[in-house]
Amino acid sequence: MNTNSNSPGQRKLQTSMERLQVQQPNVNRRAAGSNWQAAMSNENHNQAITAPTADASSATTTTRETDENATMTKSARNRLKRKAQRNRYLAMDCEMVGVGHNGQDAMLARVSIVNKVGEVLLDKHVKPRQPVIDYRTSVSGIRPEDIEHGEEFKVVQEEVVKLLQGKVLVGHALRNDLAALGIKHPKAHIRDTSVYKPLCKVVSNGHTPSLKRLAMAVLGQEIQTGEHNSVEDARAAMSIYNRIAADWEKYLEKRQKHH
Repeated sequence: MNTNSNSPGQRKLQTSMERLQVQQPNVNRRAAGSNWQAAMSNENHNQAITAPTADASSATTTTRETDENATMTKSARNRLKRKAQRNRYLAMDCEMVGVGHNGQDAMLARVSIVNKVGEVLLDKHVKPRQPVIDYRTSVSGIRPEDIEHGEEFKVVQEEVVKLLQGKVLVGHALRNDLAALGIKHPKAHIRDTSVYKPLCKVVSNGHTPSLKRLAMAVLGQEIQTGEHNSVEDARAAMSIYNRIAADWEKYLEKRQKHH
């Protein structure tokens, strides 16, 4: 894509990014990304687990934190506040391998979660629950030994649910990741770069853009040049969100007012 286009839409996005000044593009950075082409054709709704929102569980925690904060120094309280803010927004990305007939179905092989500043909070390979027909290594970066020594699916699934509880989830084509994990997340707490209409309109004329294309257009980064890496892909999605977060949140507020 020609990122130097002077179209009105591109200028509008550029103006937004300059105004936000979240971070400068790094055209020399080469990162890996994740396999978003694996379609989830056998999504099992009956096994879906809903990640609880913060509203139902935060009252007791808030009271306890208030008591603890009363005895903290100002600098300690500030550090705690900054950490909480970093971890309020989490980006997730998964890698899949092929199972079923001709390896056409996707099965979770790796899941990575980073916080708002790109720190890795979780990065685990998952043991296969079905015979793997296609490791999709050229895209997924997954090899037999990676998942043979991985953790049990249920263990990882529970860790992800706990980590995402009450958080805003950022990612690209998150429907595929959530389906692979067999979990749900509140729609109001999802920021999916593949379906944010203003961005799709500017970058891909309203069509669903790839994360690779978005990273180049918004960040000036070239990703997914070899075997993909879910940590780097999650970081790319979070960086895109950070760059246009103010406009994105205003867009959502405006939509909520009209519904």
